[in-house]
Amino acid sequence: MPRSKEVFWWSLFSAGGVVSAFFFPATIIITGLAVTLGWVTAEDLHALVQNPLVRLYLFVLISLPLFHAAHRLSHLTIDLGLAHARRPSAIVCYGAAIVGTLLAAVGVITGL
Repeated sequence: MPRSKEVFWWSLFSAGGVVSAFFFPATIIITGLAVTLGWVTAEDLHALVQNPLVRLYLFVLISLPLFHAAHRLSHLTIDLGLAHARRPSAIVCYGAAIVGTLLAAVGVITGL
C-alpha cells in the first residue's frame, strides 16, 4: 500500500489550529488592545521584535495558520462536489501556504 502524504498535511492543519486558538488572542491583546490603551508603546513593540525568540514566535504565528487555512480550503473543494479539482486545488492552496511561509521566513530574518 503506498504511503499517503495526507498525514503530513493533517499534522500541519492541526498545529495551525492550535496556534490560532492559543496564540492569536494573546497577540491581538498585546498588539491591539495594549497599544490602544497606552500600556505598551510602539517603540516597546519594536524593541520586542528584535528578540530572536519573538521572531520565531511570529514565524510560527504566521506560517502554521497558513497551512491550516490551505488544508481547509483544499478539502472545501471536495465538499463542494469538485473532487475532480482536488489536485489543482491542493497545488494552489498548499503552494500559497508554502510561499507565505517563505515570505514570513524572509520577513522574520530580515526584520521587516
